[in-house]
Amino acid sequence: MAFEIPFATISTLGAAYRQRSLSPVEVTAKLLDRIARIDPLLNSFITVLRDQSLAQAEQAEGELKSGHDRGPLHGVPVAVKDLMEVAGAPTTYASRAGSGRVATSDAKLVQNLKQAGAVILGKTNLLEYAYGAVHPDFGQTNNPRDTKRTSGGSSGGSAAAVAAGLCFAAVGTDTGGSIRIPASYCGVAGLKPTFDLVSLDGVHALSPSLDHAGPMARCCADAALLLGGMTGQTFNVSPRKLAGIRIGMLHHPDAARFMEPAISALFDQAVEALRRAGAVLQRIELPSLELANHELIKITWPEASLLHRQLLAKEPLGYSAITRTQLEAGFSVPAVDYLSALQTGRRLRAGFEHVFQTVDAIVTPSVPWVAPIEDPPIGGAEGEGEMLFSGVFNLTGLPALSVPCGLTGEGLPGGMQIITPWHRDELALAIGAAIEKLIPTPDLSAQFPATGYR
Repeated sequence: MAFEIPFATISTLGAAYRQRSLSPVEVTAKLLDRIARIDPLLNSFITVLRDQSLAQAEQAEGELKSGHDRGPLHGVPVAVKDLMEVAGAPTTYASRAGSGRVATSDAKLVQNLKQAGAVILGKTNLLEYAYGAVHPDFGQTNNPRDTKRTSGGSSGGSAAAVAAGLCFAAVGTDTGGSIRIPASYCGVAGLKPTFDLVSLDGVHALSPSLDHAGPMARCCADAALLLGGMTGQTFNVSPRKLAGIRIGMLHHPDAARFMEPAISALFDQAVEALRRAGAVLQRIELPSLELANHELIKITWPEASLLHRQLLAKEPLGYSAITRTQLEAGFSVPAVDYLSALQTGRRLRAGFEHVFQTVDAIVTPSVPWVAPIEDPPIGGAEGEGEMLFSGVFNLTGLPALSVPCGLTGEGLPGGMQIITPWHRDELALAIGAAIEKLIPTPDLSAQFPATGYR
């Protein structure tokens, strides 16, 4: 074929299905074999649903042959993070505490994906309960760009599986950057949608005031298709014309403390590419921005501790030591601090409402550095730095997208984050699609060739 199947876009795959040059069963079987061959290097999947996915592919193939077309995701193999219920499959949360219960029904977003005809290949690895630490029994997900480094958290399994061509898209969750951080580290697109756009029914919560679920894919057009499947809506995304668009460059007062020169250089080059394309750029500042991540933790910790209170009392040794310590610490956060943090979130939302009167979108680096060797703990200085540009958009619920903006001299990706007003997720993806054309990022087809594909 004229394209590498594991790295094809969803629209290219769909066209091949409808031309009968490929079939969902053929592609699903090949990807399952590819996972068996490649994933031992990455550890991106916890559970591979071989029998289920082949049955779904057979159903999709039969439906397409009979003229029953469910849309662009019909027969497309995708993956979901192992916080989400998939009927007939265990949910592990990458933990030994409360782990392994077989779900009797699908999470709402999984139900929607199945209704759209998507094939659920399996459930991806994550930091334990999405709470910032690797459980030693499940292990770190390694980065396909450099397997000695982490793929990031907490949705690292989804990001790595997409980047390595093990699925065409995957679902992640994001409470402080857990879609955008691994998307940046692995060189894929990852969207934290507007708060409440995607149903979290059947998705285990970390911090209900801050939790989001969203799509991860190798391009923004594919992320839009997955978001449509997750929500039952339609998101038509093509590259946005950049001439005249007003883009604010958000200054963070702590940026100099954390930014790596290589990421600064990639971001500056991306900004210059936007300028040459006709975007109108301006620097913007926001009062209290430097407080965002401190306040986010004052919300996350007590909300997570409340959710885990009974399980922590019942199975304390099922958690990793770091997660257990964080859960115990959450009980000591004063109520006044929690309420004050919620109040700060409201102030920040009002600040962004004002900013969006003068700009159409905001850009920042996604993360101040390239993928590290291990995931930093969320409570320390490194954890603060990793969430520097991401946590505030969980506090405010704004849609925020990470797209690749080039590779460093080491061949490691950096990300640009695009933020748009509430419910303008489609605009963020359209700007991201334009950036993909300005700054193409090579896929990993050479590093992980599609052996066995015709």
